[in-house]
Amino acid sequence: MTELQEKTISLEARLEALLFVAASPVTPAQMAEALGIKVAEAEAGLRALEAQYALGRGLSLQWHAGRVQLTTAPQVSAVVETFLGLEATARLSRAAVEALTIIAYRQPITRPAIDAIRGVSSDGVLRSLLNKGLVQEIGRSDGPGRPIFFGTTAEFLQHFGLTSLSELPAFEQPEDQGEISENRLLKD
Repeated sequence: MTELQEKTISLEARLEALLFVAASPVTPAQMAEALGIKVAEAEAGLRALEAQYALGRGLSLQWHAGRVQLTTAPQVSAVVETFLGLEATARLSRAAVEALTIIAYRQPITRPAIDAIRGVSSDGVLRSLLNKGLVQEIGRSDGPGRPIFFGTTAEFLQHFGLTSLSELPAFEQPEDQGEISENRLLKD
């Protein structure tokens, strides 16, 4: 393809092509370098592409930790699962959903902090969530014993049909928890 032919193809189309062939999520900087453009141009093109997908297309862009990837839109998940012969989305136990919710809203968070919030040990639940790829180890605390910090993954976003963590519903603390929050054992 000549440079002239390449320039007649929109920036959004070129970004879409790179996302389509990317084996994993990529940064806007990686895409800018591949296209020989500025990072700000790549980011603007990605936002324009995302807006096009928001108009009811079968694809969407998923953002996580400064990286982006092309995914199927959550609205078409059922038809895609049927077409591919996949079982319905794996069910999570109540304990897993509870721990995952804590991690999603409080990340990065350690297992002892999760245990304190839940009131029970979360070892088995965390192991299950790690095996399913919904959470990951993202570092260690500087505190005693250097406990592991946990956070959500891009697979978490896909599982729940989210394009970014900003789409999580607002966290609402129950009214009767107001007095307890003043005397909390754990600090943010």
